Amino acid sequence: MPFDLDEKYIRETESELNVKFPSEFKNRMIKLNGGELVTDEFEFELYPFFDKSDLKRISRTCNHIALETKNAREWNGFPKNGIVIGSDGFGNLIILTHSGNGILTDEIHFWNHEIGQVEKIAESITELDG
Repeated sequence: MPFDLDEKYIRETESELNVKFPSEFKNRMIKLNGGELVTDEFEFELYPFFDKSDLKRISRTCNHIALETKNAREWNGFPKNGIVIGSDGFGNLIILTHSGNGILTDEIHFWNHEIGQVEKIAESITELDG
């Protein structure tokens, strides 16, 4: 079960990855840091922001966005402008992207790890989280 989140942990991740997360995504994660996104087409586990406020939260957020993004950057074909926000459990990832300026867009993309293809699946997190 996801916890709420202090915004300072989002700022720490932004600094670590040199990006700015979109407001809708940040607002959603402040309320529920992680959790599931389930639609008719997709089922994803959202990665949390790393929350260091206590041992329980550290344990529950150890597979955090910054770590998962760093791991994905080792994979062949992962987009250089991609930030990992979740997984379908089969190696495919959902990502946010930027156009080189570090400012992530609201659009949610699906990265197929087998063919290295990126496809937009939603205009924003609220479209999948509704």
